[in-house]
Amino acid sequence: MPTPGSGRGFLWLGLVLSSVCVALGCETQANSTTDALNILLIIVDDLRPSLGCYGDKLVRSPNIDQLASHSLLFQNAFAQQAVCAPSRVSFLTGRRPDTTRLVHAGNFSTIPQYFKENGYVTMSVGKVFHPGITSNHTDDSPYSWSFPPYHPSSEKYENTKTCRGPDGELHANLLCPVDVVDVPEGTLPDKQSTEQAIQLLEKMKTSASPFFLAVGYHKPHIPFRYPKEFQKLYPLENITLAPDSEVPDGLPPVAYNPWMDIRQREDVQALNISVPYGPIPVEFQRKIRQSYFASVSYLDTQVGRLLSALDDLQLANSTIVAFTSDHGFLMRTDN
Repeated sequence: MPTPGSGRGFLWLGLVLSSVCVALGCETQANSTTDALNILLIIVDDLRPSLGCYGDKLVRSPNIDQLASHSLLFQNAFAQQAVCAPSRVSFLTGRRPDTTRLVHAGNFSTIPQYFKENGYVTMSVGKVFHPGITSNHTDDSPYSWSFPPYHPSSEKYENTKTCRGPDGELHANLLCPVDVVDVPEGTLPDKQSTEQAIQLLEKMKTSASPFFLAVGYHKPHIPFRYPKEFQKLYPLENITLAPDSEVPDGLPPVAYNPWMDIRQREDVQALNISVPYGPIPVEFQRKIRQSYFASVSYLDTQVGRLLSALDDLQLANSTIVAFTSDHGFLMRTDN
């Protein structure tokens, strides 16, 4: 689902198809893959560089920071588009959005397809390709993947009334810290994706073929639905406001995103903010930023679990890990 986004993105161990394949010697199917390195591609939804490794002093992201400490960290990388579908199609096919025209159609080879055609077992977990028409309603299966892509069963509850409000009732809110044991199925999508990815790693440990595993995490995409204990990491009194939260004078209307998707959330509707330029109440600005940062820390724990499993299974030394966001996240509460 498209959301307001900034153009800023980032990529570690840049998984550029040509350079990686040259390094791995996978130019032709005839080449042996016995000694080829595995690939673990982690794609995160709407993650801006609000991380310790990018100098953020507030956000707690120890696992991602640890990965960055022994990786190639890109300081000046930009997303092709500020929304999910075109940016994902772009970097998964190596083509610009004005070439793909969003819809993943035509004779476009994808990164996982290339690896699959050159001896790799390719697997997709979570949100990798954008769902819907941009991936032919199939996540580009079976072309890109050796097995049908996995999507967590609890994903269908993301936009439903699972957020406990101050009135004690359940709502479909933007800000949604939850007690995981109380939500449907007693889990969350990213937790399920991590568990599935670990199971696949366990299976691939004894495989004679190298693997390409793409794991797509949903958070910190809206709604900010995350285990409530992460909210405690960010007391509201420690959350600063954006220095540039006002609409610039003379801004052309075409340059402004009125964040209509966010306005559909029940807690935002209750604020009765005028369209399109109505100001967000200061206290709610703090809560938005608090929940975004909490969602990032929740994501960080899932990345940590995944990387720990890679290490425990003794796959770390034979696996290239690439970490990227599809694009950043920008609202008037940006910094």
